[in-house]
Amino acid sequence: MSEAGPTRERILVTAERLFAEHGFRRVSVRDICRAARVNVAAINYHFGDKAGLYREVVQAAIDAMRGTTEAARRAGEGLPAEQRLGRYVAVFVGRLLARGSGRVQRLFHKEMSDPTPELDRLLAQGVRPRLEYLSSLVAEIMDCPVSDPRVLRCVFSIQSQSLAVVPNLAAARLGFAPTAGDAEAIADHITRFSLEGIRGLARRRAARRGQRRRPL
Repeated sequence: MSEAGPTRERILVTAERLFAEHGFRRVSVRDICRAARVNVAAINYHFGDKAGLYREVVQAAIDAMRGTTEAARRAGEGLPAEQRLGRYVAVFVGRLLARGSGRVQRLFHKEMSDPTPELDRLLAQGVRPRLEYLSSLVAEIMDCPVSDPRVLRCVFSIQSQSLAVVPNLAAARLGFAPTAGDAEAIADHITRFSLEGIRGLARRRAARRGQRRRPL
């Protein structure tokens, strides 16, 4: 491999870490050069400028998110919706607890709190396909249209529970510091908890429909 390959990769890895920790606006080209042990010319040559470099970092995050969604989809192929949901949660939680995976989530959170023009691309290409897949599962389990407002509420509930496992200092100090070895048990809990809630909503919906159809 030529020197250009390792240099480009080193810049990307370093920039990803710095952008995830501090956000796009708080990281300078000089910061990246110093940490990656390169000069400004190297960044200009490979990425054009800081914005170009950031676009590459965001694209890598999108690719990682898409990869997780597709892996979850493949893991559940041919199974009933409830089992597909369980496979999704297992894959998602497993990857969230894998070493080094937290940078994608931190980068996303930085975009949410201090957005750049890349936020819309991150949402459209990385997040929306995941939400659409989960929505299809929840709607099938509840036997209702995907457009039902309760579907998206359930999806965000599932996502929120899963994202809570991302290692962070506050959770650790409060006694919740899961590791990769806990992934299976945590995924099982989230799946069971979520399915009970979804089924409960479905029963309430069915009961209300029955009451409306009851003859006078």
